[in-house]
Amino acid sequence: MNPAVNAGILSLAGRGRLSATSLLVDGPAARADIPALRASGLQIGLHLNLTESFGQPGLCLPLGALIRTAWLGRLSRQAVRDAVQRQVALFQDITGRAPDYVDGHQHVHQLPVIRDALLQALPEPRAGRPWIRDVGRPRMAGLPPRLRFKAAVIAGLGAAGLRRRAQRRGHALNPGFLGVYDFQGGVPAYEGWMRRWLAACRDGDVLMCHPALGAEGADALSAQRQAEHEVLAGALMARLLAEHHLTIEGAVRRPEETA
Repeated sequence: MNPAVNAGILSLAGRGRLSATSLLVDGPAARADIPALRASGLQIGLHLNLTESFGQPGLCLPLGALIRTAWLGRLSRQAVRDAVQRQVALFQDITGRAPDYVDGHQHVHQLPVIRDALLQALPEPRAGRPWIRDVGRPRMAGLPPRLRFKAAVIAGLGAAGLRRRAQRRGHALNPGFLGVYDFQGGVPAYEGWMRRWLAACRDGDVLMCHPALGAEGADALSAQRQAEHEVLAGALMARLLAEHHLTIEGAVRRPEETA
């Protein structure tokens, strides 16, 4: 999306605080830092995008319009197939390999028509990969009603349908999903959410995050992204992981860092 996001991801990878990152293939910084990304040891997934315009060709709609059009059965299947296939091919061109997993910008990968085109465009799964991010089983213990509602709305946009189709094809999916919040409140709020999320986390769950290192004036979420990075990189995160007997799958911690 931008250099600050890339820097935040690589910073946290070096601290052993991430297991995976998603590549927005049409983003202006998509081809930057690829050698460092490959060397990071992170899983690299395709962040399917049909709502954020970077001047790319083909289908791109505001999120609300895309949801309505998909659920009303008015999406052009050919336009969707073209958009998905183009992004899968571009991912392989940028990274030199197939994606380890797939998710969606604003969770569009689960919408009707889109989910079918996505599964058709992916290589046949081997040992469950590429796995698919399932947002349909959120862990909501300890969250206030407004965030429970937001997580339920996201899940209701098509997660169950995607899950059924992906499982039939042999793709693995995460059993639980965390990280939904309102992108407000800076470090204090994010620390509070992280306490609740890690207390609710179970084996194999995905905890979504959106870090950045440094300001990016064109990004409306820049300040909150930096707050996320501060919390994820900090001592509190290490204490919470130890307290709840959690490890971040595949993460490699720097030798000097202790939990």
